[in-house]
Amino acid sequence: MNTETPSSDIDAQRASAQQDIRDLRQKISQLDTASIEMILTGARSHYAWKDVPVTEHQIRELYNMVKMGSTSMNGCPARFVFVTSDEGRERIAKSLKPANVPKVVGAPLTVIIAYDLDFWKHLPQLFPHEDRRHFFEGKDAYIADTAYRNSTLQGAYLMIAARAMGLDIGALSGFSNEIIDEEFFKGTTLRSNFLCNIGVADERALFQRLPRFDFDQVCTFA
Repeated sequence: MNTETPSSDIDAQRASAQQDIRDLRQKISQLDTASIEMILTGARSHYAWKDVPVTEHQIRELYNMVKMGSTSMNGCPARFVFVTSDEGRERIAKSLKPANVPKVVGAPLTVIIAYDLDFWKHLPQLFPHEDRRHFFEGKDAYIADTAYRNSTLQGAYLMIAARAMGLDIGALSGFSNEIIDEEFFKGTTLRSNFLCNIGVADERALFQRLPRFDFDQVCTFA
């Protein structure tokens, strides 16, 4: 049986995708200043949280935004564990540096951003017009590098999407990946990347904004 998509269907899908972008550009050319402040220039990382839950509906809405972010070959290697239970927080706490324990215990939602080392096996679903599994098969270092880099990218999408929804975030790297992997991913092909708390922040825990590099300190033209 021939399972290939007819070229006429591919052409129609491509034309539709191109028109979607034209329509989007007609609808909105760029975000306004207030929106950019909300997601980047005015946003802060938070460390304390108000007693306001993040609902399952919000979590699903968040993921449906995140999944549309671009990844290499549309591989989508990130896997997300949304921890909302006390039992889950206790398991995370085993991995944390002491200063980070209250940040997680007090958060309504902590997300473990992980990646699947078998992500490439799903490429026939995610990249259906060409089978690219042979690029990865037997290449462990390339698999790990691609999965880690792109799951980090997807984690950044998660942070921006949460802010766009009106939520606050606080990413964490002060933990043991080995302990998280033992607690949550033992016997699987998943590995942890980083953690991110999400909720409605208690701004009273903020301190002054830290400095950033100026353009000429870190940017060049070529």
